[in-house]
Amino acid sequence: MISYAPLWKTMKEKGATTYTLRNKGREENISGSTLLRLQNNESVSTNTLNTLCKILNCKLSDIAEYIPD
Repeated sequence: MISYAPLWKTMKEKGATTYTLRNKGREENISGSTLLRLQNNESVSTNTLNTLCKILNCKLSDIAEYIPD
C-alpha cells in the first residue's frame, strides 16, 4: 500500500497547507478532489506526485512511502 503520511509531515515542516497546494503552484496546482484522494491514501498520478515535489521543493520520499500489506 502507498501511504501519503510523509506528505502531511513534510507540509507541516514547511508550513504549507492544503491552500498552498491548491493555489501556490507556479504552473500547476493540486485540485480539491486530488487532495481528498491523498487524504484517503488512494492512487494519484505520477504527474501529481511531480507537482507536489515542485510545490513543496522536496523529494518523492518526502511525499509517499510503501507499506507492505
